[in-house]
Amino acid sequence: MQDIKSIEDLIEIQKACGISSELIDNSTLHSDGGTIYIIRREDFYNKQVPYSRRDFFKISLMIGDGTLCYASKGIKIDQAALVFFNPLVPYAWETVSENQSGYCCLFTEEFVTQNKLLNDSPFFKIGADPVFFLSEQQKATLSILFEKMLAEIGSEYRYKSLLLQNYLELIVHEALKMKPSDSYFTYTDASTRITNLFLELLERQFPVDPIKHPLKLKAANDFACSLSVHVNHLNRAVKEITNHTTSWHIADRVIREARLLLKNTDWSIADVAYSLGFEYPAYFNSFFKKQTGLTPLIVRK
Repeated sequence: MQDIKSIEDLIEIQKACGISSELIDNSTLHSDGGTIYIIRREDFYNKQVPYSRRDFFKISLMIGDGTLCYASKGIKIDQAALVFFNPLVPYAWETVSENQSGYCCLFTEEFVTQNKLLNDSPFFKIGADPVFFLSEQQKATLSILFEKMLAEIGSEYRYKSLLLQNYLELIVHEALKMKPSDSYFTYTDASTRITNLFLELLERQFPVDPIKHPLKLKAANDFACSLSVHVNHLNRAVKEITNHTTSWHIADRVIREARLLLKNTDWSIADVAYSLGFEYPAYFNSFFKKQTGLTPLIVRK
């Protein structure tokens, strides 16, 4: 589980919530010691929150008018909504009303995979419909659960981490009883938007880490799934806007990162290969030589 060990950790969490990095204040970020983080949305206000890939999944109770934008579609939120966020799915939140409130709960992928209910639920799956509009009764019920989490997170109760997980599971259970919204609208000319999100999603995978952050999106289809578009649609859009294929951009960025790692780190070539998503170092060596005409060892020397 991730804990707040440095100011950099706090900034990372704030960015995951769409919070300005100038607002460094631990009093507004509530944690049980590393497993779950919670904020009140009204503690912060941004007119537009761009996507920022971080290793946090989110459940947000959003109260306030705005538009949630994805690659080729968007959804207007003009009533209370429960929204699930996967860190590999880029989005932007454009606020309409000044009054923004609600809650935001964050947790890591490790926490999701270790919790059977969260891991088995459809809400964080790529391609899922993550928005659930709420009735007044549902909003009241969920608000009480989030408030209980905020109250408990500062307590000295011995089993508060387990209790917080139980509250979080109750929120998921409430969502499982609901029907997701299907009122998405499609942008008429999405090629530029899709291409920009693809390039942003590609770039935000770097720098890599062989243990914590190995490359996850490695092929055009991986990016298409994260953007909720067909791979052919993605390929056409990227080719139209950049005059290069999706695969060319991926290979070019991987090679640039590989060169940096080979020249500026003491990682073994195997570690470089694994961090860039290659199952075997031999595959990496072959790919690198095909793209550059050189072997990784020659570049390192």
